[in-house]
Amino acid sequence: MRAMLALWQAMLGSLRDLLPIILVIASFQLFVLKQPLPDLGQTLLGLLLVVMGLSFFIFGLEMGLFPIGESMAHAFARKGSVLSLLAFAFCLGFGTTIAEPALTAVASEAAKVAAEAGVIEMSAQAQSSYTVGLRFTVAFSVGLAIVLGVLRILKGWSIQKMIIGGYILVVFMTAFAPENIIGIAYDSGGVTTSTITVPLVTALGVGLASSIKGRNPMTDGFGLIAFASLLPMLFVMVFGMVVAS
Repeated sequence: MRAMLALWQAMLGSLRDLLPIILVIASFQLFVLKQPLPDLGQTLLGLLLVVMGLSFFIFGLEMGLFPIGESMAHAFARKGSVLSLLAFAFCLGFGTTIAEPALTAVASEAAKVAAEAGVIEMSAQAQSSYTVGLRFTVAFSVGLAIVLGVLRILKGWSIQKMIIGGYILVVFMTAFAPENIIGIAYDSGGVTTSTITVPLVTALGVGLASSIKGRNPMTDGFGLIAFASLLPMLFVMVFGMVVAS
C-alpha cells in the first residue's frame, strides 16, 4: 500500500514537472501557429507514457539505485581498502557509461558523419569500429574521472582548482584537436551525465563522504559528475587526433 502511494506521488510530481513544457508547446501551437495539435489522441497517449515512464524511473532510483550506491560506498569505506574502492569506482564509471543509451546514439551518429566527411572509410566495418572506439574511449575516461573524484574526496583536494585546471587543459587541447572532433568531444562530456551514470555516481560520492570522518556530504559528496563531464572531452579529442593521424 505504501509503495503504491509513493508511486502515485511520484506520478503527480512528474506531471507537475512536465506541466510547464506542456503549456509552452500547447500555447505556441494554438496561439502562435494557430493550428490544432496533430493527432490529439496519439499525442495525449504519448504524454501519458512519458509521465508514467518518468515516474517509474524516479521511483526506481529512490527505491533501488540510490540505496545500492550509498550502501556500497559505506561498505568500502568500512573495509578500508583504497585499492578496492578505486577499482570499484573505475568499474562503476566505465560500466554505467558503456550502458548509456545517449552515448550509443551519439557515437553511432558521429561515425556516420565521420564517414561522410571522409575521416574514415564509408564501409560498415569502419563505422562500427569508430563507434566502438569512441564509446570505449568515453567510458574509459569516465572511469578515470570517477577514480579522480573519489581520490579528491579521500584526500580533501580543492574541487575548484581541479575543475579550473581541467577546463584550461580542455581549451588548450581544443587548439590542437582536429576540427571535426571538437564538437563531438564537447557533446561527449554531456551525454555521459545521463540517466544511468548520474544516480549511481552521485550516490557513491554522497555515501563515501558520509562514511569518512571530517568529510561533509554537502561539500565533499558532490562534484564527481563534473569530472565525468570534463575528462571525456579531453580523451575524445585525443581519440580524434589518433584517428586523423
